[in-house]
Amino acid sequence: MSSLFHTPGTNEAHILLDVEATHIDGCLDAVHKALETSGALADADAAAEVRRQLSRHADLGPDSIENGIVVVHEQCKHPGLDIQVFVRLAKSLDQLTGEDGVPVRYVWVLLSDKPTHPHMATVAEFSKLMRHEGCRTSFDDAGTKEEMDASYNKQLATEISLDHHIPPELQPTGRLFGCFINDIKRRAPIYISDFTDGLNAKSLASFFFLFFACFAPAVAFSGMLSDGTGGALGAMEMVVATALCGTVYALISGQPLTILGSTGPVIIFMTLIYDLCMRMGIPFLPTLAWVGLWTMAMLLVLAFTDACIWIRYFTRFTDDTFAALISIIFIWKAVEYVLKNFSSVEVSNDQALLALVLTLGTYGIGRGFSRLRTSSYALRVVREFFADFGPAIAIILMTGLAIWMSDVKVKTLPVPEEFSTTSGRPWFVNPLEAPVWVWFAAAVPAALMSILLYLDQNITVRLVSNPEFKLKKGSGYHLDLAVVGGLVGVCSMFGLPWMVAATVRSLNHVRSLNKIDVRNGKEVVVGTVENRVTPLLIHIAVGLSLLFLDVLAMVPMAVLYGLFLYMGVASMKGNQLFERLQLWITDPSKYPTTHYLRAVPKGQVHKFTAIQAFCLAVLWVVKSSVVGILFPVFIAMLVPIRFAMNRLFKAEHLALLDAEEVPEDEELREVK
Repeated sequence: MSSLFHTPGTNEAHILLDVEATHIDGCLDAVHKALETSGALADADAAAEVRRQLSRHADLGPDSIENGIVVVHEQCKHPGLDIQVFVRLAKSLDQLTGEDGVPVRYVWVLLSDKPTHPHMATVAEFSKLMRHEGCRTSFDDAGTKEEMDASYNKQLATEISLDHHIPPELQPTGRLFGCFINDIKRRAPIYISDFTDGLNAKSLASFFFLFFACFAPAVAFSGMLSDGTGGALGAMEMVVATALCGTVYALISGQPLTILGSTGPVIIFMTLIYDLCMRMGIPFLPTLAWVGLWTMAMLLVLAFTDACIWIRYFTRFTDDTFAALISIIFIWKAVEYVLKNFSSVEVSNDQALLALVLTLGTYGIGRGFSRLRTSSYALRVVREFFADFGPAIAIILMTGLAIWMSDVKVKTLPVPEEFSTTSGRPWFVNPLEAPVWVWFAAAVPAALMSILLYLDQNITVRLVSNPEFKLKKGSGYHLDLAVVGGLVGVCSMFGLPWMVAATVRSLNHVRSLNKIDVRNGKEVVVGTVENRVTPLLIHIAVGLSLLFLDVLAMVPMAVLYGLFLYMGVASMKGNQLFERLQLWITDPSKYPTTHYLRAVPKGQVHKFTAIQAFCLAVLWVVKSSVVGILFPVFIAMLVPIRFAMNRLFKAEHLALLDAEEVPEDEELREVK
């Protein structure tokens, strides 16, 4: 159990319980006497400085009064000074109440040579807990420091809540089409505002960034798809499917901030179906069409029967694990590309080195511009511009560098030469060309694909709807799943790859639309531009790109993989799994004062992280193995694993470690 009165790297607080004082000056006199008695003021200069500060506050009053707590917080001149004193008065102070009208019975004195005392976050959290009468009563009745610590841990867990918040979109109706209709009713009144709200510079910056962020994976994954399907599906099919599905989804979905695209697991699944067809001697595209039609039917049944409410059993544990996997896939794709260049006999050292420079340059410039938001240089409007347009600027600059160094040839974006299917086949696929038994047998792989698309879609929408993004318009899980299901059916009839919510692209989309305020050098998300304009323009541009293939063919693949790296790293932000993994190599005295580290034993924190890291490793291995077709099942298994963890952790500890929403004081994140 963590202590309310001690933060790693600071001195233990002096605790004075039931002090007899009627005014603030009498209380501060008691504080001074206690410090002298304890020997904390043995240094004469430190004693003089503390006396001066306490006397000044006795005359001028405290720095803040809220929820019955007085805070005396001052930066002192004496180097190395670190004083914490917690006072509980025998009765409330006379004539001293905050604006909330709560009588003052607690005084917290923080004196340090630092501008902000290291214990200040805990004081803010304690003050927030004291808003509740039951919490104040528990602290009033505590007789010892240990009892107060126990009360603090219990109340902290209760504040975050053992029960995860269930949004209205995931409340069951018990009626056929119930949640689906509610999603439509919820979004219909704000449909026009979804367009008008997107008419601003931030949306424009998001469009330029996300166009490449969507086009690049489409092309990169099309290479995997072409190799894995013997050329039956390739770049043209991927670009057409991305443009078509993304445009339709942007127009009629319940959460338009979600970006549709083909994902690694979906591509792997489709190639496994191809291998199965080749071994059994049956036509691939007609068989794929039947799998897609069955998948569409299953997804529509799930959407129309309130089945998305099951996603409520997914918690931050499952969300962070899945999001971490997708982030690592993007990062690994970039790393793999660089390594292959240096190991390939077909690529010269000059070409490999330039590709490395372009990849890291794209990442570094995009990352560097994003940090300008908190810089002290230039006007704020200038910093905001470069922070928003950073990824697009990086692509332009690095493409220009590659053109300037044209003596060294690097592989550029492979685009189709004309509008036709990769293999030259007709666009329409006739499912009747498959054997009759395939019409029904296709339901088996379709069931697994339905699980994958259900989980991929809904987990991504949950991540996009994270409270940290301050969304106001809500989501539409069932409407979105129905749209995805319908699009899977359409794509299947035209031999196009299936699209679903793309986690990394969606997270980067919503982050690019975050309204950021900078307070004390820290970024604070104060809202998000919720609109349909950016996803609509992005996918229309992907379709129109087929008219400007010569221009796109100038963009080096190394630049796009640099964008992969940028997106993968950027999507790691806010993922507590990565934050807790860093603790394994961090000096315990330097641990951040997060809500869970202040109230959960460090051993329990590390055990929770180890279990989550093991699950992540299993998902990675399964995804890359011969049993990859079972990947959806392993994602679903995260839920029972999370429930089993209830036996390994105390309920209050698990609530803190798996909290969907962090305390307000932690939303002020350091910019790294």
